[in-house]
Amino acid sequence: MNIQWYPGHMTKARRAMQEEVRLVDLLIEVLDARVPVSSRNPDIDQLGRGKARMILLNKADLASEAGNAAWERRFAREGYAVVRADSRSSAQLKRVSAVVQEACREKLERDRKRGILNRPIRAMVVGIPNVGKSTFINSIAGKACVKTGNKPGVTKGNQWIRLNKTLELLDTPGLLWPKFEDRQVGIHLAVIGSINDQILPREELALELIRFLTERYPEVLPARYGTGAAAQTEAGEPSAGTGEPLRVLEQIAAARGCVLKGGSPDYGKTAGLLLEDYRSGRLGRITLEFPKEES
Repeated sequence: MNIQWYPGHMTKARRAMQEEVRLVDLLIEVLDARVPVSSRNPDIDQLGRGKARMILLNKADLASEAGNAAWERRFAREGYAVVRADSRSSAQLKRVSAVVQEACREKLERDRKRGILNRPIRAMVVGIPNVGKSTFINSIAGKACVKTGNKPGVTKGNQWIRLNKTLELLDTPGLLWPKFEDRQVGIHLAVIGSINDQILPREELALELIRFLTERYPEVLPARYGTGAAAQTEAGEPSAGTGEPLRVLEQIAAARGCVLKGGSPDYGKTAGLLLEDYRSGRLGRITLEFPKEES
């Protein structure tokens, strides 16, 4: 599966970010906690050179607790300020302001020595499409400041939001990089929905997800769809829970009534159902990648 997607508006957005970054004190990099490495744009390190850095592990409620803890340790060791959050919950985001102040402590101290007081910290919020940047901003602001959506490409331009006397945020469009060198990164991004489903083979993504789940989370699919030992093959024999991904997809189709005229499985509809169940958390809290030292 060849995954390439770099809409023209991203080139324009990249140039705008390079201009605006000179005006900010801090980069808040929003990552999807289920795939923290795959959801990092490697260009952000270059963009944020010389700036204070903070990582927001967003959608932490959809990732496993063990995965969240492992990534928090990993990024903290690398020198980042780290916050994990469900951006739909304002209660969890109360920590953000305190962490922002700590991340910019050296900058605030320099300002104080120069007699600059009460100037708000300016932070640029960056990340790839559909990791929840705008939802995070709206949650921390307590109101709908920016447009949100559950598909990539909702934010089209940079937008400043003044939260209070101490913090201003700059919302930016989701920015992918021009080419995925690692096929697995592209698969991860497609599975979580950071790449538009309309240009991808959903059936192949669903098979990749089934392959991962049966290996790492073998209890999930049987619990949700009744696949595995309780299901039957076309020959009437029990099928193992770690069976061939295509067979498991067919079992899910049968369990959910996703069939075409004549009784054959509707693979496209079934794939869409499985991917939506994963993205929404209905399959449970599932992390797709761990730090290498803890995998």
